[in-house]
Amino acid sequence: MKAIIKRVLFFPITKMIIGIAVCFSLFVGFQNFVSKPLFYSIIQDKNIADPIIHLFSVVVLLLSYYCLFRLYDKRKITELSIKHLPKEMLGGFALGFLTISLTISILYFLGYYQFISISTAHYSLKLFGLLMVAALIEDLFVRGIIVRESENWLGTNIALIIGMLFETDHLFNPNANLFSVFFILVWGFTLAMLFVYTKRIWLPFFFHLGWNFAQPFYGSNLTGLDDMGRIIQSELNGPEIYTGGAVGVEGSIFTAVFLLLIGVILYILAKKEGKIIRRPVSVKNPTISYEEHGGY
Repeated sequence: MKAIIKRVLFFPITKMIIGIAVCFSLFVGFQNFVSKPLFYSIIQDKNIADPIIHLFSVVVLLLSYYCLFRLYDKRKITELSIKHLPKEMLGGFALGFLTISLTISILYFLGYYQFISISTAHYSLKLFGLLMVAALIEDLFVRGIIVRESENWLGTNIALIIGMLFETDHLFNPNANLFSVFFILVWGFTLAMLFVYTKRIWLPFFFHLGWNFAQPFYGSNLTGLDDMGRIIQSELNGPEIYTGGAVGVEGSIFTAVFLLLIGVILYILAKKEGKIIRRPVSVKNPTISYEEHGGY
């Protein structure tokens, strides 16, 4: 009986469900019952209080993940290792920002992007904090839990497909269209590869953060949302396949191509460096750790 319970408890899908449920519950509980009541009682201006709340929420989310899987797997949580954090933080953010910047540059030279003015009056730390928390939740759960467990269980290639499919919830974003399906699958592939290549959460997270910051920075909608603030006041006019239309510049064919190129390059590099797990772990023991399988 104990063997059956252990097998169920450590089955990869069970671990995914428990990991997401526990971490998200602690995150929501702390934010709603501790940090918000505390800081709203101390700081009246929500534009100041909310960034602090977001910061503490991020810490709680990361700590809950670390403690849960430290006890669950009885291993070092190397996916949260800070050994290469400065490089992955700066490199990830710069790469995410640069990818959007390349699309903006092309649109500018084609005459589809017009610069009007620049001001920080329409952007706030509150919005940036919201984007930071949203990016971390997605990357920690999809890449840190789902892709990691799937790769350990079924191999890298299937894990990439699973990671892509879990991004299809973005199809419910405002103004999503047929092209969004292609972009979302490319997004899932490349973000998963950022994790697979480093086996750490930081590169995909900071890439995601740079990506999310860049679009409002240039005055674009963000995943169909037009209320995420903007720093550069601009106009985007042209064919939707080039500009992304109401979705924002991430819906541009240029952005999708750049994103896919990053993912393909990382896959080639990972394959050359032996970071692609070619065959599934034995179904008789799907709980073999990354350390045992050579993933870390």
